[in-house]
Amino acid sequence: MYRRILVPIDLADVELAKPAVATAVMMARESDGALRLVNVLAVTPALLAEYVPPDFDAQQRASAEEAIAIVARETGLEPGRVSTVVRQGNVDREILDEAKEMNADLIVMSSHRTGVRTYFSGSNAGHVVRYAACSVLVVRPQQHEE
Repeated sequence: MYRRILVPIDLADVELAKPAVATAVMMARESDGALRLVNVLAVTPALLAEYVPPDFDAQQRASAEEAIAIVARETGLEPGRVSTVVRQGNVDREILDEAKEMNADLIVMSSHRTGVRTYFSGSNAGHVVRYAACSVLVVRPQQHEE
């Protein structure tokens, strides 16, 4: 079973991550496993650095740490079984590096919505699926019948 589960979270669209978080929580409960929620902040481009406050990156990190802690509490898992981390850099590379560092058994991530540009659009999800050393479960949004 999967005991160390990594769940990437786009804090700009937490609703998109909810199906993946719910799936990961269910799997963790069944296997007495633990979750690590990860958020990846973009690096501030050098051209914009002069237009933002000197502590912009620190402010961004603090805000992300606070927001991801809320998501962790909402999982309903006891605190010893859910942890969070905020990384900065290239999204797919940081997810893969975190999975390797924590020796993840599984990465559970949400797929993007058709026609909407999101955190996991295009090559990010594809790179994670292709290059992860562990299994990757991509949770798609439920399709509503019309």
